Amino acid sequence: MMKKAIGASVASLMLLSVPAWAEWSPDRPVEFVVASGAGGGSDNFARTIQSVLTRNKLIDKPIVVLNKGGGSGAEAFLYGKQNKADPSKLIFATNNAYLLPHVAKLAYSVSDLQPVAALAMDEFIVWVKADAPYKTITDLTDAAKAEPGKIVFGGSQSKDVDETLVALIEDAAGVDFKYVPFNGGGEASVQLAGGHITANTNNPNENIGQWQAGAIRPLCVVSTQRMAKSEPIQGEMGWQDIPTCKEQGLNIDSYQMPRTVWMPAETPPEAVAFYQQALKAVFDSPEWQDYLTKTSQTGTFLTGDDLKSFVNDSETKTVAVFKEQGWSTE
Repeated sequence: MMKKAIGASVASLMLLSVPAWAEWSPDRPVEFVVASGAGGGSDNFARTIQSVLTRNKLIDKPIVVLNKGGGSGAEAFLYGKQNKADPSKLIFATNNAYLLPHVAKLAYSVSDLQPVAALAMDEFIVWVKADAPYKTITDLTDAAKAEPGKIVFGGSQSKDVDETLVALIEDAAGVDFKYVPFNGGGEASVQLAGGHITANTNNPNENIGQWQAGAIRPLCVVSTQRMAKSEPIQGEMGWQDIPTCKEQGLNIDSYQMPRTVWMPAETPPEAVAFYQQALKAVFDSPEWQDYLTKTSQTGTFLTGDDLKSFVNDSETKTVAVFKEQGWSTE
């Protein structure tokens, strides 16, 4: 009965939404196109939304999840370009949608897509092995100053969010690390636990297992504020007990990766409005709050001008790093 009540309340919220909700709805199955492989963060993001929409009957057509993670997600974005104006295609991604064209020559540009919503932000934490001598980020950067290019940072992919953050840390601290890319955050966490790298910059969900096992530990979170309170994860320590990197003297305010939803360019505005309302109902649901808690993400709902402003700011700052590092293709 409780689940039915929740579903009814969310559906009622939808029916009371803006007029666009009543003006348009899908007339055929909807494709959720994921810009990553199965089991990754973007895949979990899409499938959680699919589950909430389906369970609460917020969309009355079938929803099919398609994984198109080739080329660091470029396959999904090219698919969006090929299906211009198609209101049955939603693309689930991160900031790779607008950053990939700056570091690789691709057959699409961000103008081939239109942003629909962002629903969460991944925080980034600097992690080290549990028995490492570093207690703060300053300890780690001091070691890098003593041995330029010798301290090894691992991360997911090259010229992507992890390596960009490592470059920002280098600039802020005036140091030089050695960056080693892996196929994903899971692989980077295993390499850190095994002592094959010195540190990584994984988001909370990617490293939680190794932290629970006592193999690694966090130094700081790259955020303006500490993370939300949680149950103890390792000993008596929870997410809220991790200091910010700025508290430890590193002059970087914040670094977050958005979980974003896009549609092909020129999709009718009433279709975009429909999905924005549907996604807002997902965001307000108890199931979504459970998802945020389990993945240790920060819930943030952005659409319209707020989302465009976030994307523009994120793109401007990140592309500046690309150019400084010599990664930009422009």
